[in-house]
Amino acid sequence: MSIVILGVDLGKNACSIVGVDATGAVVLRRSMRRQTLIDYVSKLPACIVAMEACCGAHHMGRLFADHGHEIRLMSPEYVRPYVKAQKNDDRDAEGIAEAASRPTMRFVELKSQDQLDIQTLHRVRSRLVAERRSLINQLRAIMLERGTIFPVGRRKLELGVDALLTQEETALSSRIRRLIGDLRAE
Repeated sequence: MSIVILGVDLGKNACSIVGVDATGAVVLRRSMRRQTLIDYVSKLPACIVAMEACCGAHHMGRLFADHGHEIRLMSPEYVRPYVKAQKNDDRDAEGIAEAASRPTMRFVELKSQDQLDIQTLHRVRSRLVAERRSLINQLRAIMLERGTIFPVGRRKLELGVDALLTQEETALSSRIRRLIGDLRAE
């Protein structure tokens, strides 16, 4: 049994693998837990390990590359046409192995830990900016319902709300003043 391409369908706990020989025939079809997979691949002779570029693929790819394997990560949408019949983990792994054998397939570059760290920081920042924008829009809507309009811009809204909250006499109820103060602080 000489595995040339090992197709791996990564799951949260269990992973399906399909080993393909030089002729394209399936010589191995198994399902195993992540740690068992890492141990198994570390004992294999150097081959192509193919996976969809999804959560955990870059980490596993780096582990497998350390053992001398060539890593081929593919976008899931490029693998989908190679999955035969009804979708399941074994067929996905076989489709991944077949897609990796195609000469025109486009592969995703294996990311280093530093690259993943930067990507994570950008994603978290994007989420925080979107949450802030949503909060500002909600605050503007609350104030507009009560007849108060602020100029465009985050800073102008912040200054306007601060000035409004320091005024003693306003048409706002104490409940809404407290809510607006909480939203401003957030």
